Amino acid sequence: MLIINSFEEYQSHLGKELGVSNWHTIDQQQINSFADATLDHQWIHVDPERAKSEGPFGATIAHGYLTLALIPYLWKQIADVRNIKMEINYGIERFKFGQAVVVGSEVQLGAKLMSIANLRGTTKVVIQATLMIKGCAKPAYTGDVVFLYHFA
Repeated sequence: MLIINSFEEYQSHLGKELGVSNWHTIDQQQINSFADATLDHQWIHVDPERAKSEGPFGATIAHGYLTLALIPYLWKQIADVRNIKMEINYGIERFKFGQAVVVGSEVQLGAKLMSIANLRGTTKVVIQATLMIKGCAKPAYTGDVVFLYHFA
């Protein structure tokens, strides 16, 4: 795991791969819980029998937004940003979904530091996030995540 203690340490990683998370299995319970939380109960996500017989993937798939919602959890496995008063999820930009995540798939987040700026004491970083699916050549998605940090 990468440990970052200051703006300067963060900046030293500009343009570099920061690492990858552990593999995380997306199961039907997680998909169902996400469907309940977001009120998105489309059958392709929550009806295994129908998805198997009528769906294009032969099984249910994770919501695209579920896979995005995993970013904070998976990011914490890649980098430990210390000496901060506050961290804010500021935005997501230019995300493209390239591959559906079938139930039971294992996913892993890769991160690369694309930009960093000191905005009057607030550190703004843009991380290129790529969610890989074990055994698949195409990623589930690629895009930029923007975090704001207030170092102590």
